[in-house]
Amino acid sequence: MLTMKHRLLYLFIIVLHTGIAHGQVTYFADLLGKGFKQATIVQPSDYEGSVTCTIVRKTTPEKSSKAVLYIHGFNDYFFQEEMAERYLKEGFNFYAVDLRKCGRSWLSHQKFNNVRDLAEYYADIDTALAVIKGEGNEKVLLSGHSLGGLVASLYASDRVGKEKFDAVLLNSPMFTLNIKSGLKKSALPLLIKRAEKHPESNFDLGINPLYGESLHVTAHGEWSYSLGLKPFIAPPVNLGWLRAVHNAQERVAQGIQINKPVLVLHAARSIDEKKWSDIFFTGDAILNVDEVALRAQNIVGQYSIQAVQGGMHDLVLSKQPVRDEVYSTIFNWAKRTVK
Repeated sequence: MLTMKHRLLYLFIIVLHTGIAHGQVTYFADLLGKGFKQATIVQPSDYEGSVTCTIVRKTTPEKSSKAVLYIHGFNDYFFQEEMAERYLKEGFNFYAVDLRKCGRSWLSHQKFNNVRDLAEYYADIDTALAVIKGEGNEKVLLSGHSLGGLVASLYASDRVGKEKFDAVLLNSPMFTLNIKSGLKKSALPLLIKRAEKHPESNFDLGINPLYGESLHVTAHGEWSYSLGLKPFIAPPVNLGWLRAVHNAQERVAQGIQINKPVLVLHAARSIDEKKWSDIFFTGDAILNVDEVALRAQNIVGQYSIQAVQGGMHDLVLSKQPVRDEVYSTIFNWAKRTVK
């Protein structure tokens, strides 16, 4: 028999999810200001305890029935105001989701970015899409960058026949880990095996901090964002995270079906510099772009893959002429696919 406490908790969950299903969430001013609003959504607890995700929204001046949902990458959160404004100018209501344990959604008892299966993020995306639909948006573009691109790809594949989106945009999707081939063949299988019993063991991905320095205004870049939420040196991940990402990438390698139009964009070349130089402004310092392009061909469905000359890892943070080209490509494609 349910106790009164459990009855109240059960009622709260029903009311919470009914509200979300109809887009009834409460927004507050976001840390970005400038008309951006955010809503914190309480999700069911997991192996670390309480869980939330955060929806960030800015709507078009004139009423629109189409929207974009942006999913950030690893060691990341939504801060790209210029990107949002570009979508608004094109008539898209803009939404972003800070996934659980990332950015605005991180809670003090959690390890940053901690995940054991990328499907854990599906609840956050389901929630955001329910809100978007509930707020009157009939057409939706699902967009993901880097790890968010990998998540969006698998989500789109696992929601075939139940899509609440109309097209998928992938900005430098993390279809492979940029690990030396020798390590991939020797060390990686051992780490993945160890992760089965010891998912909480730490692992340093060794991401080049110079990439962050190429972006941030206090170093060599032009963008202002929180170094607390997106530090130059990414905190170590757990082996559970490594296994989750590896398993997801293997699924892509084996082929995934997506029944909506897909646009895959990536930089034209990778760079692997150990010291700072302006070359960081001209390529992808995180992923092997050749492997990304190769694995993107394993998508079963209507897809287009395009390399961006001079593009950085996050293509919309590239130098001005390059990102102008990126936006032109995105919106020309979107006009055909998100009508």
